[in-house]
Amino acid sequence: MRHIIIGTGVAALAAVESIRSVERGAEVILLGDDPYGFYSRPGLAYFLSGELTDKALFPKTREDYRRLGFTYRKARVTKILRDDTSVQLEDGSLLTYDRLLLATGAFATPLAVPGSTLQGVVKLDHLNDARNILKLAKRGRTAVVVGGGITALELAEGLLARGMSVHYLLRGNRYWSNVLDEQESRIIEARLQEEGITLHFHSELQEIIGRSGRVNSVRLKNGKTLKCDLLAYAIGIQPRADLAREAGLNVERGILVDEFMQTNDPNICAAGDVAQVYDRISGRSVLDSLWNAAREQGYAAGLNMAGRGTPYVKSMPFNVTRLAGLTTTIIGAVGHGRDDDLVGIARGDSETWRELPNAIVAQSGFDVNRVRILVGEKKLIGAVVMGDQTLSVPLQTIIAKQIDILAMRDKLLAQNAKISDVIVDFWSNLNPVN
Repeated sequence: MRHIIIGTGVAALAAVESIRSVERGAEVILLGDDPYGFYSRPGLAYFLSGELTDKALFPKTREDYRRLGFTYRKARVTKILRDDTSVQLEDGSLLTYDRLLLATGAFATPLAVPGSTLQGVVKLDHLNDARNILKLAKRGRTAVVVGGGITALELAEGLLARGMSVHYLLRGNRYWSNVLDEQESRIIEARLQEEGITLHFHSELQEIIGRSGRVNSVRLKNGKTLKCDLLAYAIGIQPRADLAREAGLNVERGILVDEFMQTNDPNICAAGDVAQVYDRISGRSVLDSLWNAAREQGYAAGLNMAGRGTPYVKSMPFNVTRLAGLTTTIIGAVGHGRDDDLVGIARGDSETWRELPNAIVAQSGFDVNRVRILVGEKKLIGAVVMGDQTLSVPLQTIIAKQIDILAMRDKLLAQNAKISDVIVDFWSNLNPVN
């Protein structure tokens, strides 16, 4: 049995690990054109800010790879020949497969404004991007950052850490409004401004203006012009699905797979950022670009390629990130949409905490503490925990396991309830010490 895996990200490596866990004798070939192979993409932000060295981005050793017993070939796949069950490489050679996994990831959505090809227009997809940004940051003094999510924020903070003066453009009236509520957005914005980042609300890029082929300034749709030496953007991602599309596989935004990570070709699976996975809760196929989700998908795909029919069960969204230096955990459904049956309650970072200094278990050492939970009829739907992370694990478990919350629901919804106390008491009863 020969397994070919295209890609070198976490989904690809997880597939190798799962195949090896059940099938020691099979041949596994990993194909990829990234010059650095597998490394931590989430770590790029910390490399950019100077908190991690480039060596720290590589968590696996040669011995780790040797134990997995696979062949790595640095090669770009140009075509999938499904009738021949083979892939064609850039040099024209062919490799046959019994099972094929597409774990080709995604790329940053490109800017579509005049001047976007000038030197000094950057993104943060790969390690080479990060190195290029560091090189340009040494020469530049002022940067403009475009985008409303985590990556754009990481770019802004990374460039600030490298000594640049940073202007951050936000299209709407607040930061990351599709996930954070207004108070959470304002907390992040205040911290960014305290760090020295200049925020521009209701600001969209009209044009990047160059001089001698390099970025010199940007013109906004409101007519304003900002001088700058670097323009960094993070406005979304697009799955690398061209190979699959050209091979006749079913593709919407990503490659469509069933609950076994299988495409419409029984010999081909897909996983990671390129896959549009089946969500049994909603009954829809969705993209899920989180690192942990990619790893879980890759692992399930590998098991299924090895003949161990194992459905991928999309786990509850759980993302621990750092926003303006503030540890923030986002659990479950807290973003788009509105459900009148849900009640959202929040406490923290305000008079409430100061009036209730004992409201949570471990409050000291954090200048911001806030928790927001979405309360359904019988269960918690989602939560955002900022600062003190004491409640993160209990909330993750209560939400993921859909634990019946009737025993604490009325207490949570009581006026001025100490919701952290209520959750801790509820959790303690679920997990008695003795």
